[in-house]
Amino acid sequence: MPGAASKPIKPKLSLAVQYAVANKTVPSRAELRRWTRAGQRQDIQATLRIVGEAEGRQLNHAFRGKDYATNVLTFVYGEDPETGALTGDIVLCAPVVAREAKEQKKPLAAHYAHLVVHGFLHLQGYDHEVETEAAVMEALESFIIQSLGYPDPYQ
Repeated sequence: MPGAASKPIKPKLSLAVQYAVANKTVPSRAELRRWTRAGQRQDIQATLRIVGEAEGRQLNHAFRGKDYATNVLTFVYGEDPETGALTGDIVLCAPVVAREAKEQKKPLAAHYAHLVVHGFLHLQGYDHEVETEAAVMEALESFIIQSLGYPDPYQ
């Protein structure tokens, strides 16, 4: 209808969630999906996997040469030739996330939300290796996390 306000088109999301840990403190699929959507800027097909310390360490060693488990890893595979959606995997290490939240005196859900957003921004091409790029990525993360009702992760 001419002159009618059009709704912005929401990017498509195909998200598989895998739990490799039996931990009652890990976020629900609905929470993970909400946090992913908050940081989503493009069509995405991804798997989000929550792992224990051993798998986290093995993956970090195999793909980054670091012999310790890290909080979040992002594996970018490129665009799906049929759909054009970005494809990749995000891996969160539950024990590391819990330990960091406690050390930083942050609510566990807020820390998970931040790391999910962080991982999915990496999938979409954001990075923090160069100071100017880090400033852009951190500002976007802060905005998204605060829009979800959590405190600024960088304060």
